[in-house]
Amino acid sequence: MRFEQTGLEDAWIIALDPASDSRGYFARTFSADEFADRGLETEFPQHSISYSALSGTIRGMHFQRAPHQEIKLVRCIKGAIWDVIIDIRPTSPTFGKWKGFHLTDQNGCQLYIPKGFAHGFQTLSDDVIVNYLISERYAPPFAAGIRYNDAMFKITWPLPISVISEKDTQWRNFAQSDI
Repeated sequence: MRFEQTGLEDAWIIALDPASDSRGYFARTFSADEFADRGLETEFPQHSISYSALSGTIRGMHFQRAPHQEIKLVRCIKGAIWDVIIDIRPTSPTFGKWKGFHLTDQNGCQLYIPKGFAHGFQTLSDDVIVNYLISERYAPPFAAGIRYNDAMFKITWPLPISVISEKDTQWRNFAQSDI
């Protein structure tokens, strides 16, 4: 695995370092030792998966409020996504900044998302499957979000929106949210 800085404090892209031969390749996607050496979370009691049928689908921008803030390790295992994170930690040097990352089944990259970030993605292909390792169990009363089109952040989504849940259209703008 190769750990690459993202430009957002405490967030990482984790790229595969495959060993290839005539059969294909083998690569580690997680090593507790390598994560611990970098001060990253090593325990993920919740593993989740999402399926999106249509290209252009948006899921997000989601987070959990304290005391149930969560770290996520996200990987697209089928298809392609534009994965977006926003640093919403008021004391962070990258507070209010966002970045997007291409995660695909071809590049195998994972995105390590620290506590205090909002997360969402747009599918860039049909039939997308995204795998999540999550450091906290889901706590519905603490689930929150920010509008995907909040003018404060001006996120550039690569495709027209084909599908978005009603819940995701109802989130408040960040300035009005209860973090």
